Amino acid sequence: MKEERGSWGSNIGFLLAAIGSAVGLGNIWGFPYKMGKSGGFTFLIVYLLLAIFVGFVIMMGELAMGRKTGKGTIGAYHDLSKKFKWVGWLAVFSPFVIMSFYSVLGAYCIEYLALNLSNLAFAGGAIMTGSDLFVAMLTNPFGAVIFTLLFMVICYLINRGGIASGIEKFNKVGMPALFVMLVIIIIRSLTLPGAVEGLKFMFVPGYAVEAGFIEEAPGFLTVLATAGGQMFFSLSLAMGAMITYGSYLSKKESLVKNSVIIVIADTIVALMAGIAVIPAAVATYGPSAALSGPKLLFITLQDVFSAMGTVGPLFGVVFYLLVLLAAISSAISLIEVISTFFMDRAAAKGKTGKRGKIVFWTCLAIMVEAAVVAIDGLGANGMWVPFQNAFGIIGEFNDCWLDFMDTLSEGIAMPLGALLMSIMVGWEIKPKTLLEEIDPSGKKWLRVFFSACMKVVVPIGMLLVLVGQIDTFFHLNIF
Repeated sequence: MKEERGSWGSNIGFLLAAIGSAVGLGNIWGFPYKMGKSGGFTFLIVYLLLAIFVGFVIMMGELAMGRKTGKGTIGAYHDLSKKFKWVGWLAVFSPFVIMSFYSVLGAYCIEYLALNLSNLAFAGGAIMTGSDLFVAMLTNPFGAVIFTLLFMVICYLINRGGIASGIEKFNKVGMPALFVMLVIIIIRSLTLPGAVEGLKFMFVPGYAVEAGFIEEAPGFLTVLATAGGQMFFSLSLAMGAMITYGSYLSKKESLVKNSVIIVIADTIVALMAGIAVIPAAVATYGPSAALSGPKLLFITLQDVFSAMGTVGPLFGVVFYLLVLLAAISSAISLIEVISTFFMDRAAAKGKTGKRGKIVFWTCLAIMVEAAVVAIDGLGANGMWVPFQNAFGIIGEFNDCWLDFMDTLSEGIAMPLGALLMSIMVGWEIKPKTLLEEIDPSGKKWLRVFFSACMKVVVPIGMLLVLVGQIDTFFHLNIF
């Protein structure tokens, strides 16, 4: 069974895969926009504090749970807890639901990559606006399903290769390539006239309101909830990825050092993505730029590339390849969470889990739910959405299948799972259970820090994030 389950070939391979899991679409369109509308530098400070006292602690805890038990998410919870063993199902439910729309967004990246390649090869022809292209794509359900299938085939081929030969090998090439492409886009973005306004939007407190990007600055609790939601979603926490990746990690590697590197690297890439995207969008559109959600990537930025003239399609190819790599690196980690559960279940029965077969059926199940999101086309095709306008609540989840799936995962399952995980570690199994795995040498400062955060800081932080997420998704105006 050990041969089938596999392990990381090197620690650098694990780090690149973990960073790849953390670096995704949320970094590219979520972080910069949320930072700007939530006070710029103020948001960044709150985010960094949460990353240190909440994200870093949960990261160490999840990696320790995986390595200590040598099992995926559900197996780890079952081995460690009596009262919270069912929480593992939340951490498998989340990646399955997330993949329903993540794969569709990845498919959109492939379509736009192909579009810019076509524009590069056949320069001089009429180029549709980003808005027209986006509408044409959304209202073509067949095309969306085909490209979603292509995205899933790519992920399947990587995951079926295993940990070292599949996921690790892809990220060893993909992550350095992603970094290089980010630098290229940053250089071009910052050389556009008016790009400095985009930097002010991100880094100057209150500038988003002053310059007319948003009408009113949010309150502190809203900023806290926004930063917290972005932080644990960006770091791939509470979705089983770090528990799963930790289960393949050698006992020789330092969980503390690796957790620090992952948190820092993810934050740096998020900031770099913001500097690459926002200044270019603001330089082209000013305060009227669409700076969040799919519109940022597929309307605003496509118009930015079109406005660059003959070199525009070249930068479009580089950018959408960058986004595609980020989407794939996160998607394969989510697929691995689900696949590892079935491999561990086979091992528990004394059988050998066949990776290729398990990954195939996992990807097929994801493809079925993703087809619904693809056909819906962000609500453009008039499909019925569960609980639409139910209970008199008008929230984001009413708009389309993507929003509904996002509400189930990011809005409810993930923050709830993180809250329950911290209560389990802090008050049921006690922090020392994981500290034995995190720091066998027994550093006093680390034990005090981890225990205090897991018992008090993380539960309070996660409760505020959970309430904030529910408030955001359902427009309850609690904050």
